[in-house]
Amino acid sequence: MIGKKIRMERIINRKSKKTVIVPMDHGVSVGPIPGLEDMVKTISDVAEGGADAVLIHKGIVGVGHRGYGRDIGLIIHLSGGTILAPDPNAKVQVTTVKEAIRLGADAVSVHVNVGAGNESEMLHNLGMIAEECNEYGMPLLAMMYARGAKVEKESDVRYIKHVARLGAELGADIIKTVYTGDKKSFKEVIDGCPVPVVIAGGPKIESEDDLLKMIEDAMDCGAMGVSIGRNIFQAEDRVAITRKICKIVHGE
Repeated sequence: MIGKKIRMERIINRKSKKTVIVPMDHGVSVGPIPGLEDMVKTISDVAEGGADAVLIHKGIVGVGHRGYGRDIGLIIHLSGGTILAPDPNAKVQVTTVKEAIRLGADAVSVHVNVGAGNESEMLHNLGMIAEECNEYGMPLLAMMYARGAKVEKESDVRYIKHVARLGAELGADIIKTVYTGDKKSFKEVIDGCPVPVVIAGGPKIESEDDLLKMIEDAMDCGAMGVSIGRNIFQAEDRVAITRKICKIVHGE
């Protein structure tokens, strides 16, 4: 698995063994929202701020990734779906591990909404992609959420520790999921997941202090880092907020 190890080092800080990932896959699901109009500028800003990797769809690689400035890890998202669909929680596979390799990816990611109408299809895709990733030495990040008719509260620890473990069980190398709201419950998530966990940022948080406190608490519980999009790329000063988050995650 030497190839996977080498690629993992491109998306994780080698000193701290932690990571700050900035997902920018929102253009598929909701369109060119504020912060994602100029991808070259946005990616360069978060790179300057010290982010370890960005997560984007295949079509953005040629027009937005590594345009100028500091280099940054590249994660290609393999899942897609829009808010206009009959079931916005349903994600389908839109590209392959092979294409991600051709595009120069350091890792790939898959989105699974556990509880959605096509949960079985998403789980099947996750398992098969994990097998393909092992064959080619490609790290796999699984975005694991609890979303569907039976889900009462998406951050409930009962759901989050289940979805995190589910992603690990099916072969993901890193799990991305939501913070449960307090350290005691999130520690249950970390303890029940045998692979590293990074937390999502979710919708824009108005208070920067609240955002940084959430990150600090998650790191205290044993999280490997963060995968935060809107709270970074929609910030008034993207470089500054990225630097603050990196200091917390990397223990600076």
